[in-house]
Amino acid sequence: MDWRLGADSGRAVQTATRSPGAPSPAAAPAGASAPDGRMPRARRILPRRAWLPWLALALVGVLAVAALVRTFAIPAEYTDAKARAAASPMVSKAIADAGRQPPAAATAYGKIQPSLVVITTGGGAERGLGAGFIANADGTILTANHVIDGATRIEVRFADGTRTTATVAEAKPENDLATLKPARLPDVVVPATLAGAEGIGQDVYAVGNPLGLTFSLSAGVISATGRAIETESGPLTNLIQFDAAVNPGNSGGPLLNRAGNVIGVVTALANPSKQPFFVGIGFAVPIAAAGGAVRAAPM
Repeated sequence: MDWRLGADSGRAVQTATRSPGAPSPAAAPAGASAPDGRMPRARRILPRRAWLPWLALALVGVLAVAALVRTFAIPAEYTDAKARAAASPMVSKAIADAGRQPPAAATAYGKIQPSLVVITTGGGAERGLGAGFIANADGTILTANHVIDGATRIEVRFADGTRTTATVAEAKPENDLATLKPARLPDVVVPATLAGAEGIGQDVYAVGNPLGLTFSLSAGVISATGRAIETESGPLTNLIQFDAAVNPGNSGGPLLNRAGNVIGVVTALANPSKQPFFVGIGFAVPIAAAGGAVRAAPM
């Protein structure tokens, strides 16, 4: 008798080879053993397509790794020359755009120009010339106190050509600052923008009327801060020292930063020769001293 595993049913079935005429054997009962006393063994055979999901999963993993390598790897052909070629147009455009911008001095002057004021004083036979600027929306003019000190008549000319008289609204000799109230305002009042100084080395521009040359601009840098000097009216402290050219007629004019904001009021020039011309050192009262002292517009 031969025991085999039925391929179709998965069950142990009994087949027999018998001689003709031999009686058919009865079906073996469940759990019956083979004639040699051993139980038949069944083998598990995997279905033919059971390996396909595992192959697909492995393929997906390989593709994912390849994608990551491609994403983060720098191609071998990406050279410095190609990098420079790619960046060159952007650099050229940035340089061209910068070249089209106006110089900082022009920007600063353009911003302060509508606020500038020429101040002329009279007292007896003497006439004086100084500078100032509109410091508040109500038309208040800020200048140096020594420009108007002792004057019996004060005349002002605005940037648009408007001429009028003015009176002293407030004076602070200890800071060499004063404000003027004009009798008439221009059609458009443009007050200056006030700002604090940034420190030594900052570009600055002095605007005024040196030697009668009205609305002139000169350029320099802040040379020092916190300076103290002696003047005919007494000591002045906490001054900005700068090297932009100033001469008689600059007093009371604005000292500007690159943005055209007023950081100080020109007050004096240092000249050991005692002659009234510039030798390289000018001084300005910080605008912070003006805000509270003479009720100018706050910074």
